[in-house]
Amino acid sequence: MPYQQLSDELRTTVERAYGEMSRARDAFAPRLTPREIGTVTSISNAIAKVSGLPGTGFEELLRFPGGLQGVAFNLDEGEIGVVLLGECGQVRTGDQVERTGRVMDVPVGEGLIGRVINPLGQPLDDQGPLVFQSRLPIERPARPIMDRAPVTVPLQTGVKVIDALIPIGRGQRELILGDRQTGKTTIAVDTILNQRDQNVVCIYCAIGQRASAVAKVIGTLQEKGALEYTLVVVSEGNDPPGLKYIAPYAATSIAEYFMEQGRDVLIVFDDLTNHARAYRELSLLLRRPPGREAFPGDIFYIHSRLLERATRLRDDLGGGSLTALPIVETEAQNIAAYIPTNLISITDGQLYISPALFELGVLPAIDVGKSVSRVGGKAQFAAYRAIAGDLKLAYAQFEELETFARFGTRMDEETRKTIEHGQRIRACLQQPEFEPVSVTCQVCLLLALTNGLFDKVPLERMRAAQLALYAAAANLPQDVCQRFSSSTGLGDTDQATVLALAGAALAPFAKPS
Repeated sequence: MPYQQLSDELRTTVERAYGEMSRARDAFAPRLTPREIGTVTSISNAIAKVSGLPGTGFEELLRFPGGLQGVAFNLDEGEIGVVLLGECGQVRTGDQVERTGRVMDVPVGEGLIGRVINPLGQPLDDQGPLVFQSRLPIERPARPIMDRAPVTVPLQTGVKVIDALIPIGRGQRELILGDRQTGKTTIAVDTILNQRDQNVVCIYCAIGQRASAVAKVIGTLQEKGALEYTLVVVSEGNDPPGLKYIAPYAATSIAEYFMEQGRDVLIVFDDLTNHARAYRELSLLLRRPPGREAFPGDIFYIHSRLLERATRLRDDLGGGSLTALPIVETEAQNIAAYIPTNLISITDGQLYISPALFELGVLPAIDVGKSVSRVGGKAQFAAYRAIAGDLKLAYAQFEELETFARFGTRMDEETRKTIEHGQRIRACLQQPEFEPVSVTCQVCLLLALTNGLFDKVPLERMRAAQLALYAAAANLPQDVCQRFSSSTGLGDTDQATVLALAGAALAPFAKPS
């Protein structure tokens, strides 16, 4: 249709559109965007040397051909040492490298719960792309002291020996250490399983683990329904050391997102021995000087700045908490080695897994004498505190006397009773894997134990007697169960109610007088 035949309204609209286009064309001024491009001067296993990027900052993210990313680690006068975050097979000497102007970051948000990802934030499961709210740098300063609150709320692990004798509070850092294949990961997984219906977000960070071991943990979490509130960050044993190095930092940034939303978070680092070895490999390839046991001098700093991010925030900042359970492997029970002593000094206590107890079938094989919680006792429920003090003393006395009893020395009646009572304590604190015990069942068990109700039960029937007591605990009045986890603790009437119920449940198992 000719322009003259258009209606006045349509002609006005067309003229307005053309006018807007003309103004936009006149206002456009092409701008040159500067980009810094460097060159790869040498490439080795997991490390690249780059020249021509003088403006690069420490830990800045660099982009290599094929989408490969790297982190600037060494900023020398003539070149940059870059840690590669992927396979370096496609990178060649002479390739161009581009600055990104940002540090390494990771996606965070509610959509990550239930997913399995790598340290770069890429999904490893078959559930499609990630849905996230924002991205956070993997390296963030720890919260200032004035932002932190005392640890006063317990984190129940469901493991009787821990909750009773070596308690952990929300916001605490509790190290798990011991020789390989002694049950360290099992304790961490049990703790995750026990957080069901506790409004705690859990993050399991696998660092340099075998793919089969990680798959087993994920399968357990899925089978027990724990993936509904758990995120898994995985760097496998055959991944480049750069991915193993950034894995715990990326997982901690994700955890901090939930903590800053006012949520309680539990994070497991499995394990920091592999993290230290990955950092040592990177450092030696970058020609950093090794120190004691061939570790660079700043190995303490990489773990302290990681674990210092675990805390509990003040109520006016949301009151969220981040509890860390780092795992470290010892060799030949040497807890005085370099990395274990570093981590012992950084954390707020440790759970030592004894190979000797493990070989005897005492599971979990936690050595109560070498384990300690420097914070959790203040966060422990009052009902536990009233019971556990006498229990730990009786158990320690038993372990001392048991050593002498092995020599076949003649014992008086009092010593024999102490040893028999200690054997019942050990039997009650044993627990199969992946079977966390509730607060109600634990308090009933510990109260019956400290009052000698198990002393007449033969050792071979202890397991059945415990199960009968757990079943009877379900019949306790609701108000009594609520006081188990209150700040006031149990009154005399409550204790009498529990002991009467326990006595009735254990009577069929007692040996005749």
